[in-house]
Amino acid sequence: MSTLKDFQKLVVANASQVKGLSPGDTAPNFKLPNANGKIITLTDLLKTGVVIIKFYRGEWCPICNLDLREIQKHLPEIESFGASLVAISPQRPDDALTAVQKNELGFEVLSDADQQVIRAYNLQFDPGPDYHKRRDLTLLNGEGLKTLPVPATFIITGDQIIEAGHVEPDYTQRMAPVEIIKVLRSIKK
Repeated sequence: MSTLKDFQKLVVANASQVKGLSPGDTAPNFKLPNANGKIITLTDLLKTGVVIIKFYRGEWCPICNLDLREIQKHLPEIESFGASLVAISPQRPDDALTAVQKNELGFEVLSDADQQVIRAYNLQFDPGPDYHKRRDLTLLNGEGLKTLPVPATFIITGDQIIEAGHVEPDYTQRMAPVEIIKVLRSIKK
């Protein structure tokens, strides 16, 4: 790969078949450790209201960190709708703690080290051999897997139904906080 731009295009092309779950689908439950090792479940989170899940690549990803910091700025407004927010990556709980501390996050960051939840939400993909030459995912991912999640956001209602989602193979494109808040407003009506 000659340039970073060519490299990014290849990663996006390798992720292009990933569609994720769709609005109307039932969101798979999960039991994942947070940054401190406490087990968090989707069903428990849904008892208090709508849940927003942000799947991200890892704390090593600058675009992911920007996205997490941006959503953090809107956390008080999100919580004003009775909603909770969690972020999920394939990294270990220690890496989740690093993400929480580095980005000063006030929401749960969960570790899906074996990528079972990432697979259940149909987000897992292999970024390809050229990617693996540049970045050793076996050292970054919790269980040493060479796969990543396509970054995605899901807004899930109390009946465990996906109300809205954003799954984008181009990892530079994320669901903006204003779009999340727009969905929360429509649910509240």
